[in-house]
Amino acid sequence: MLKHRVIPTLLLDEGGLVKTKKFANPSYVGDPINAIRIFNDKEVDELVVLDISASKEGREPDYRLIEEFASECFMPLTYGGGVKTIEHAARLFDLGVEKVCIHSAALADVSLISAFSSRFGSQSVAVSVDVRRNFFGTLRLYDSVKRQNCSEHWLDYLSRIQSAGAGEILLNAVHKDGTLSGPDLDLIKSASSKLSIPLVATGGISSLADIKHAVEHGADAVAAGAFFVYHGKHRAVLISYPKYDELESLFKGEN
Repeated sequence: MLKHRVIPTLLLDEGGLVKTKKFANPSYVGDPINAIRIFNDKEVDELVVLDISASKEGREPDYRLIEEFASECFMPLTYGGGVKTIEHAARLFDLGVEKVCIHSAALADVSLISAFSSRFGSQSVAVSVDVRRNFFGTLRLYDSVKRQNCSEHWLDYLSRIQSAGAGEILLNAVHKDGTLSGPDLDLIKSASSKLSIPLVATGGISSLADIKHAVEHGADAVAAGAFFVYHGKHRAVLISYPKYDELESLFKGEN
């Protein structure tokens, strides 16, 4: 087993697989079922699927589609998008989802994290936290559904959701999303200093070296989208994933 998880993230928009840049302008990149099958063949050991339109449209998860995903996945599946109640989460777990990931529901009411953790166990609850740098380079907590910064300091929010019972944090560097420009290492380092639960860093990953640097700065795991679906300077769609021995070698010699 690898020392650190390396996790592909698939974004759904109206049932199709898309990729965004700085959380905007989603571009269609293919069929999600086909992508899942390719990741199966490449022996990926975990997958995150986020429906970016569910919460924006105020609808529940697409259970039929998620059931199809879960039946195709040979690896543990984390799902996020439109999950707002205990009933939503319970139905997803019944379909075979291993973890639920919440974002806007946690921003609206952090006690929902506690309710989920009490009912299903904290290991089943991930919270997606979006942070972006403003014009002056200051990091701000961001609500991706309302598309606006939040007043609470992002580090205070991390502490609050950890105390509420989150099992892990999916930390999104919004300003790095889809750019393939490298991760925000200062963001990762600052977040990891506040957390005792697993930190999954995402945003900007463009190479194995980026993954290693993210881990060296405190990430317990690294998630990526563009790195696994694009190839070359023209961003041709080609789903890929490193070989196990490449990842094993990447983390070799760590304490």
